[in-house]
Amino acid sequence: MDCGQTSPVRSDRKSTNTPEPQTPTKNRRNKSSGYNSPHLRRSLAGITGSPSKEKSCDRFIPTRNGAKWENSFSLTPETKNENGDEGREQHTYRCLLQNELLGADIDDIRLSTEDGSPQRTPHKRRLFHYQSPSREPQDHGYSLSPVSRKSQKLLTSPKKSLRKIPRAPYKVLDAPELQDDFYLNLVDWSYSNVLTVGLSACVYLWSACTSQVTRLCDLSCEGDTVTSVGWSDRSNILAVGTNRGCVQLWDAQAQKRTAIFESHELRAGALAWNGDLLCSGSRDRVIIQRDIRTPPHQFKKLTGHKQEVCGLKWSPDRQHLASGGNDNKLFVWNQSSLCPVQKYSDHVAAVKAIAWSPHQHGLLASGGGTADQYIRFWNTLTGQPLQSVHTGSQVCNLAWSKTTHEFVSTHGYSQHQILVWKYPSLQQVVCLTGHHCRVLYLAMSPDGQSIVTGAGDETLRFWNVFNKSRLQKESRSALNLFSSIR
Repeated sequence: MDCGQTSPVRSDRKSTNTPEPQTPTKNRRNKSSGYNSPHLRRSLAGITGSPSKEKSCDRFIPTRNGAKWENSFSLTPETKNENGDEGREQHTYRCLLQNELLGADIDDIRLSTEDGSPQRTPHKRRLFHYQSPSREPQDHGYSLSPVSRKSQKLLTSPKKSLRKIPRAPYKVLDAPELQDDFYLNLVDWSYSNVLTVGLSACVYLWSACTSQVTRLCDLSCEGDTVTSVGWSDRSNILAVGTNRGCVQLWDAQAQKRTAIFESHELRAGALAWNGDLLCSGSRDRVIIQRDIRTPPHQFKKLTGHKQEVCGLKWSPDRQHLASGGNDNKLFVWNQSSLCPVQKYSDHVAAVKAIAWSPHQHGLLASGGGTADQYIRFWNTLTGQPLQSVHTGSQVCNLAWSKTTHEFVSTHGYSQHQILVWKYPSLQQVVCLTGHHCRVLYLAMSPDGQSIVTGAGDETLRFWNVFNKSRLQKESRSALNLFSSIR
């Protein structure tokens, strides 16, 4: 019996005994519609009441709360691991939905992207090439599995290995008298796997192969201290900047000084090699560029900064030099100019952290000090800013990975942390902590897998942050003539 309607038997009995009284059309419509029926009032109250109450209805509408696939797979939405990557179960579940609902052909979890779509891998196609028909079994209606053959293969395929970055350093070395000065550069790692560190008036060498420590020089007899160190990228020559403005060259293998240059009036806190060219930046606001094969009095003086020069880096193609100073400016120079060819002034604090991307030509990253706290990216080919990210603390150093599109940044006030980022998404991969003071110094191992950080807590910490595997090779194309030249 439907709600709000009178019985047809009762209506017939009324019509035969007594005539039905004349009522207005409106009242007749209301009575026939049944709005005043007590049973219908309860139904309306159930519809308009609180959503937490169970609704009553004449029709049977099954609830599907217990049929959710997330509950069946024991999944939690938005589940992520500690490195920020998507969980294995969520990724498998997303690929399964792609196969069953959208007809995607994903049969290997390792060959799919993060959004569940199949990874497109270019393959060579030949004209007039005979290919035998596929003998793979086709899906048919007699299969006992509720999912397709592709999904069955997907569920049984090996899972994609997750990247794990250790949160603790694999080695810690004491570095007594390591200066807590933002404008100095006292740590560098050579191509021959030797780490150098400047401690007060001495320079020490630590071999990563043998763990042997050697004192290279002691400047205390000269009344001087070490303010910067930098390895040559072609030999075992080490450049040492001092507080008096001198730049000394030392043969690390012979352990003797080979040259000394006195071109700066104040301390030389930044060094950068480009083959036989050596650049030094000083508190006297000048950058000295010299060829170490020429006499000491032959050099070029680059002027433009208004305060101390604290960051210097050559581009991977060896054509441009980037410099940062305490005047909040970032300049780009070429080998022939005496004035900067590009000027960037978006930072509002000292620019010490500078890094050129080895993967994208002309991409430059820079970081600002305590009052800025931004990492900014620049296209030096066009002179335009690209993007930026606020880190929440002082940016002390930047370094790009040699194998992947990632970079690492070290920070000072007030979090004293080490961050690994993805580019260009600028998503944090991992946050490493352990230092108790500003992480002022950073160097990368020759293989690009490890980094070493130094801080005012007088410790050097070694971290494994990057992968060994190289970037995937570019796909071969018939239009790329250089790939076919032998």
